[in-house]
Amino acid sequence: MRLTSGRFADGKRIPAEFAFGQPGTSGEPCVIAANRNPPLAWCDVPDGTRSFALFCIDPDAPTVGDDVNQPGRHVPADLPRADFVHWLMVDIPPFCRELGAGSCSEGVTPHGKRRPPGPPGAVQGRNDYTGWFADDEAMAGDYLGYDGPCPPWNDERVHRYRFELYALDVPSLGLAPGFDLAAARRALAGHVLAAGSLTGRYSLNPAARD
Repeated sequence: MRLTSGRFADGKRIPAEFAFGQPGTSGEPCVIAANRNPPLAWCDVPDGTRSFALFCIDPDAPTVGDDVNQPGRHVPADLPRADFVHWLMVDIPPFCRELGAGSCSEGVTPHGKRRPPGPPGAVQGRNDYTGWFADDEAMAGDYLGYDGPCPPWNDERVHRYRFELYALDVPSLGLAPGFDLAAARRALAGHVLAAGSLTGRYSLNPAARD
């Protein structure tokens, strides 16, 4: 199964309009971006597909936050990294073959999107901005659906954003809105007919290296 985007190629930079944060025009290291979901399309779907699941995961999130976004400091490229979930969506109907730009996310929603738009019948889980903003009174909440890249602006590493698409042999995984990645992985087990992926890159640090 092949997953593509009309706005970036596999391994290339994600345009800033599909990010949560972008560099400011007046020298600010990070300001709010358009936070639109990128357009995605897929083909070579196997016979017997009854639904799709779509994830977006950044495997380059720092495991230690002491230096994150701290002036005069940096996040070392060799620091151990962990997954940061940006999007979880399951029960995408089998007739769906594409998602338009901004069709599932348009702009940043303080406290999180509670009922994010998506294909008919699709169910969306919590992304990891839920935990990131947990102690921020102005932003805290349950972040469902897509929220795009906003890596630390002082990170020496360019982050990767892996979009994963799964063709499934069941019409529903039986997950309630707000499910997490672990629950999704458990529900997928034994139901995957095919998978495809697309990786984009993004950084707020002009000095970052791959």
